[in-house]
Amino acid sequence: MVATTTTTGEGWSSRTAFILAAVGAAVGLGNIWRFPTLAGESGGGAFVIVYIACVFLLGLPLVLAEIFIGKVGQSDAVGSIRRVAAKSNASSSWSLFGLVGVMAAFPILSFYSVVAGWVLYYSGVLGADFFQAIMSGDPFRGALAGESREAIQGRMGNLFADPGLLLTMHFLFMGATLFIVARGVHAGIEKAATYLMPAFFVLLIGLVIYGMIEGDVAQAMAFLFTPDFSKLTPQVINTALGQALFSLSLGVAGLITYGSYIKESSGLGATSAMIAIADTGVALLAGLMIFPIVFAVGLDPAAGPTLVFQTLPFAFQTMPGGALIGFLFFVLILVAAVTSSISLLEVPTAWGIGERGWSRPKSALIFGGAAFLVGILCLLGYNVWSDVRPLGFWPLFADTDILDTIDGFTGKVMLPLVAMLTSIFVGWKADRTLLATETGLSPAVLKIWRFLIAWVCPLAVGAILVTGLFPSLLD
Repeated sequence: MVATTTTTGEGWSSRTAFILAAVGAAVGLGNIWRFPTLAGESGGGAFVIVYIACVFLLGLPLVLAEIFIGKVGQSDAVGSIRRVAAKSNASSSWSLFGLVGVMAAFPILSFYSVVAGWVLYYSGVLGADFFQAIMSGDPFRGALAGESREAIQGRMGNLFADPGLLLTMHFLFMGATLFIVARGVHAGIEKAATYLMPAFFVLLIGLVIYGMIEGDVAQAMAFLFTPDFSKLTPQVINTALGQALFSLSLGVAGLITYGSYIKESSGLGATSAMIAIADTGVALLAGLMIFPIVFAVGLDPAAGPTLVFQTLPFAFQTMPGGALIGFLFFVLILVAAVTSSISLLEVPTAWGIGERGWSRPKSALIFGGAAFLVGILCLLGYNVWSDVRPLGFWPLFADTDILDTIDGFTGKVMLPLVAMLTSIFVGWKADRTLLATETGLSPAVLKIWRFLIAWVCPLAVGAILVTGLFPSLLD
């Protein structure tokens, strides 16, 4: 059966194009920055094992569930859920959780662009350093050569204290994202994924090889893949589960939206598995890229969020070819950020097209512009409004600034809520014949998937939601 035309009138040119775009949506800062950070903070191997298990027992079933909804619905997230509900004789009110996903994608894009602006700043700094090294006739000197460790680490604080610089980086990144999405699925999103994702993997593999040659790969392998189960606390398990959902971009309706652009009839199970495997592979490769360098120069793997922006720049300047490697490292993160931000903007853009009847350029401009404005509030929270606590009345967010409040609320409330309702909807309300026909799973695999999506996923994601709101339960 060939799908009907989407409400946007657009679609992927091939299955490969969809996979590249979907992998690009999933692979982002969560893989390159957040996974190594959490692995370092959570003790390494035990966290990694639990994370991988969560990806395949929880993340993969939800990936397939979201793509299924989009493929059947052939519309924006809200419209697709409404159509699946109609074909399953379920209430159209289920489409409300799609609206929550759309509403989550928008604020996430706003602070995501700000953080990606930091990456853009560092890629420019290290890029300039690399080209200066070339001009000086010493291309193998370290990145930021001549600067002390304190000076290099102080760059982050200097950036935060400069609202004009933050605003410029934020504007440039959001502008690039808006330009790509406004061009459409085929001419914009697909073309960007077709060029950027192969470049991303080439850069990633190249940097992993560099880390293995110049870094302490033995210690990094032991750290990442030798489990110490004494460190496996309820907090670590909960963190690994949350990271599995976060890294696959679940709960923001991105895969529902991308799934709606699938035109040809094909089994969705294998496609979903490829997306989950690629996303997990990138996270593990990111660890193998970063930790050999960290251990080689004697830095702390549990440095936390400062690992990428303060610890690694110093590490690069102590290593051969550090100027080039530092520059390429931040280019790699920038590419991952772009492919993810595209999907975040496409979710509300598709909603504006499908539900409001707007043209694509108008919808992209409205939501991209609004996200840019919210992002300004986020970046001002690091300087001019550093004392502002938007949800200060809520103990959970009493000490968080504007950006961290938006990040925390979407991550702890909105994303797990949408993921939980997605699993309940597909596991309990979607027509079984429709599930079997559209997913292309064998009867045995279909039975396992339905068990995971109907029982395991709601309970596990519900646990993330409850413990996120009441962290004392994990003590």
